[in-house]
Amino acid sequence: MTANDRRQKLSPDWLMRTPPGPVAPLPSPDRPIVAQVASRPGPTDLQADLHDGIEVGIMLEGIAERHFQDFVIPGQPGDVWLCAMWEPHGRRVVSEHSENVVLQFTPDFLGEEMVGDKFWLSLFAVPPRHRPWVKTESARAEVLDIGNQMRREIEEERRLWTYALRLQLLRLLFVLSRDWSPPQISGAGPGTAADRLLHIMPALAIIQERRGQRITVPEPARACSLSPSRFAVLFRQIIGVPFAKFSLRARLAYAAQRLLTTDHSIDDVAAEASFADASHLHRHFVKHYGQTPSDYRQRPGRYGRDIRGSAEAIIIE
Repeated sequence: MTANDRRQKLSPDWLMRTPPGPVAPLPSPDRPIVAQVASRPGPTDLQADLHDGIEVGIMLEGIAERHFQDFVIPGQPGDVWLCAMWEPHGRRVVSEHSENVVLQFTPDFLGEEMVGDKFWLSLFAVPPRHRPWVKTESARAEVLDIGNQMRREIEEERRLWTYALRLQLLRLLFVLSRDWSPPQISGAGPGTAADRLLHIMPALAIIQERRGQRITVPEPARACSLSPSRFAVLFRQIIGVPFAKFSLRARLAYAAQRLLTTDHSIDDVAAEASFADASHLHRHFVKHYGQTPSDYRQRPGRYGRDIRGSAEAIIIE
């Protein structure tokens, strides 16, 4: 299915509502975006996150932080955070009340789109501190307007609102990228970058379909009709991290989801996510999440109980 075919399916007939809770539905090739308006009634501790999709969030009210391994984004109304697929990060609400719009989506949701003279994925394929962030009050005002329009579209579901949401996302990425240049660009122009994304889409589909399995370079390379060496170079150029690291993040995200949604032992979760044993999972989990699997499992709101705040998620298929 092409990106254009996908866009033809964006309509309210393809929506599925989910109850509030911290274990959000996952974007997938069949459900390429999750749209969420989330609010919190008070401060929260730092919580680790690792999502199945690319994530874009806009602060609408209150103050919160997004933590990356070597970078912290202090968020106030009009601020934005960008997270690559399966990228470890943390969140902490500082104020007595906060509200934000969060979109999680798969790469094919935007497909070959450009934002001005840049390929949209280039905003995510660089380290967090080098991504575009809101730096001026005029940009903050424009971003806040985009966020409020997104909130209205999600809450009101007016006719063709799903198309409007996609357009607002592209508008947001354009505003962020307008005066920004990626620090690492190799060789080809943005048009070829879009073509290259389409070239590696079979590899992304393999990981999405088999998130808990260990996958090595030769298999996705064959699916993309590329040599392993050419695939490795192309994948890192487009996604921003080596395939092995990206695949490990996917397995960790799968393990994290199983910790929150099942009572399986940590040994069993480790096996389900293709780790040698619980200690192997523990070592990688602490490195990426900054906490142990046991501590992660005890986070507030597991199974939707004891939720601090609320969130309504809508999946667009």
